[in-house]
Amino acid sequence: MLAGSSHGCTEAILLAHGFTIEMLIVLVRAGFAAATLEIVQAGRRPIEVVRVGITDAGRQALDG
Repeated sequence: MLAGSSHGCTEAILLAHGFTIEMLIVLVRAGFAAATLEIVQAGRRPIEVVRVGITDAGRQALDG
């Protein structure tokens, strides 16, 4: 899922698709993914979301 998304996915979407927080932590700590905090507008209200994207190391690991 991360490899197919050019802008990464939000943590909420990944969790909805079966990822766990523990899985995401392992991917980030191993350098296969990067997590960034973003502020987005929900109506008039700003909310914080975490976006997770694959890194070059993650793509190389998938390529074998």
